[in-house]
Amino acid sequence: MKLSELRTGDKGVIVKVMGRGAFRKRIIEMGFIRGKTVEVIQNAPLKDPIHYTVMGYDVSLRRSEAALIEVVSVAEYSQELIPVSPRAFESSIISKEVKDLQTIALEKRKTINVALVGNPNSGKTSLFNMASGAHEHVGNYSGVTVDAKAGHFTQNGYTFKIVDLPGTYSLSPYSPEELYVRKHLTEEYPDIVINIVDASNLERNLYLTTQLIDMDVRMVIALNMYDDLQRKGNKFDHESLSRMIGVPIVPTISKTGFGIEELFNRVIKAYEEEDPVVRHVHINYGEELEKAIYHVRQALKKNGNLPKNFSRRYVAIKLLEGDWEFEELVKSLPDSEPIFEECRKYTQQTEDLLKEDMETSFTNARYGFISGALLETFETNQIQETTKTQFIDLFVTHKLLGFPIFILFMWLMFEATFRIGQYPMDWIEQGVAWLGTVVKTIMPEGPLKDLIGDGIIGGVGGVIVFLPNILILYLFISFMEDSGYMARAAFIMDKLMHKMGLHGKSFIPLVMGFGCNVPAIMASRTIESRNSRMITMLINPLMSCSARLPVYVLLAGIFFADKAGTIVLCLYLTGIVLAVLMARLFKRFLFSEEDVPFVMELPPYRMPTTKSILIHMWEKAKQYLRKMGGVILVASIIIWFLGYYPTNQPLADIFDEQIAQVEDKEMEEEEKEITISELERQKHIVLKQNSYIGRLGQTIEPVFAPLGFDWKMSVSLLTGMAAKEVVVSTLSVLYTGDEFEDEDDEEQLSRLKQRILEDKDAEGNPIFTPLVALSFMLFVLIYFPCVATVTAIAKESHSWKWGMFVVVYTCVLAWIVSCVVFQIGSLLMGFFN
Repeated sequence: MKLSELRTGDKGVIVKVMGRGAFRKRIIEMGFIRGKTVEVIQNAPLKDPIHYTVMGYDVSLRRSEAALIEVVSVAEYSQELIPVSPRAFESSIISKEVKDLQTIALEKRKTINVALVGNPNSGKTSLFNMASGAHEHVGNYSGVTVDAKAGHFTQNGYTFKIVDLPGTYSLSPYSPEELYVRKHLTEEYPDIVINIVDASNLERNLYLTTQLIDMDVRMVIALNMYDDLQRKGNKFDHESLSRMIGVPIVPTISKTGFGIEELFNRVIKAYEEEDPVVRHVHINYGEELEKAIYHVRQALKKNGNLPKNFSRRYVAIKLLEGDWEFEELVKSLPDSEPIFEECRKYTQQTEDLLKEDMETSFTNARYGFISGALLETFETNQIQETTKTQFIDLFVTHKLLGFPIFILFMWLMFEATFRIGQYPMDWIEQGVAWLGTVVKTIMPEGPLKDLIGDGIIGGVGGVIVFLPNILILYLFISFMEDSGYMARAAFIMDKLMHKMGLHGKSFIPLVMGFGCNVPAIMASRTIESRNSRMITMLINPLMSCSARLPVYVLLAGIFFADKAGTIVLCLYLTGIVLAVLMARLFKRFLFSEEDVPFVMELPPYRMPTTKSILIHMWEKAKQYLRKMGGVILVASIIIWFLGYYPTNQPLADIFDEQIAQVEDKEMEEEEKEITISELERQKHIVLKQNSYIGRLGQTIEPVFAPLGFDWKMSVSLLTGMAAKEVVVSTLSVLYTGDEFEDEDDEEQLSRLKQRILEDKDAEGNPIFTPLVALSFMLFVLIYFPCVATVTAIAKESHSWKWGMFVVVYTCVLAWIVSCVVFQIGSLLMGFFN
């Protein structure tokens, strides 16, 4: 807890002093050092400042300053004790208070809060995974880490709490990542910042380092991908640069774990202030800029009310750069006008002299500092060879070959999803069928047997069979992300994105939408243009996520068996075409013109590690399986209940009597089996139609009748609003809600597939036809995104208005498209027949 949180009369032992620079030095000199006991004497009448006793003398601190001191209190210690009696408890506290608090403080002192900061593609998340063992996905393009990820591990008696911050190129206030990282560093006070620097691209990566130096954070640099630097034959005296900038530098290879242990050993030394290299340096920005910094800094010093989490030099630099967030901060200070007067005065003088704006001047000065430092420490191999990245790019980004290669890759992805996924899918189908048979054999007749056999096993089992297909899909997407090809896909698609009124970066969240719309919508944060970001979020639900895949696999496998992969690819392409059209409409009618330059790094190609891809696939498998035990299980039980009740026993008795009469008749066995089978089918249909869910389906059936859907399909679409996998679960419960029948091993087929093929209307015509299946799949492709997606859109757009807008427009669009396809298809079939 913070010292400011202690109440009057409370005691605590100091764990650590946060803050930086002169403030931290002054606080420590006053006796606020770790292990010392501090007591709260009283608060001032206005609750600020606070009177403390430390090391035998009285001192007052403002509440904001006390908030920068971490302590362990008697109250915290008391919670860890289990007293045998109140008297024993009181005695224990009095006799052991200081000693035990100091012990706890020492243990807490050995917890080091670490923030990982670095450019996209610098290996930051790989290092996080290697160090903490956390299963976060690694992507080889900008914007994978759109939120901070936390992990922890122990080394040499210290506990490291690591936060993997979003990848960012700088700490300027232009993107959500930059603002997020800056806010974390200034408000969460990590003990140590690990700055991950790509050793193969030092000049660009060290720009962020110079900004961290300006912030005066305690830092250790991980010189990552050190093997790339060595492989190219370059020489880098990182120890000299380390001494020059006052920051320890440790070579690492996060992919293999090389240097990770040494890196955190240096973190411990820096934290304990035992590293001889660590010192704070000021980057020299040149005479004119330094003069401007000095005068603005003096104006800030006179004000005296600047929050202690910022150094005055850093705030002066940000004001001179025109940083709007710091301008708002200074405006909140009393008597801030003199500060702005000094800032305007020296900004004008400096810009007149240097003939460029202040932000450009600071940027040029930083790169000048980096160039000078590297000139003394870095020696490049003069022999320039064609890299593998350049060679591969000759083909994958070629103006003629780029698109065919991309389309071929997508076709292979969907074809493999079906062809390879069919084998494990069959095994799971057989397992589900066997489990259903066992349950129905050993359990007594009754609703519980039907609930478990038909509701739970039939519903959940009907969806879990598609797990292999989803894993294969994510295998390909993960390979695209980790290899660096995803960024190339965005590159070749930029012109099309621009014609849609979008930024080239929009392509990345759209492709991610093929996996799951929720993280894809969150990834749209990387798009600088608000209009492009909004349009990308609104059309992302048209990117067919993996949750829709079970519906495609089921129906395409039944009605388009030999061309299932091609049909599914066409569905995905249809979603893309509709996204293009809707983006144009949104750009024209909802959002004004806004053109932001397309700037995105094309990272070098790297062969994805097996571990990274397997982690990604496993994480997605866990998410899918959690749905099995959550939304889909609950939905299956509800759907079963609505389909089972009311039981309507008199109606069932009528059919049972007819079946008994047929069994007593003298006729050929084959004819008898056919007749009984038909009566069983009619019984099943009539009972379902008279159930609660049947009545609901028949109520809404007229709305979907022009699309060719019957009441079962209509109900499945309603339940699919929770999660698209529930569509298959609902169909499975509705179609297989009768007794499970034994089947020959050689002719093992899903009961659901059989029922769909056997389902006929009152006139004996099949209800599900290839045309109806196509219309149904198109509707599932387009309509209502899942609840999680709607919530993500509302959260990212900061308004539920846009979440509800997506619900309405996707449902209307789905109805129109499916209706047109079914009606035109019916006319053409009637014409040719």
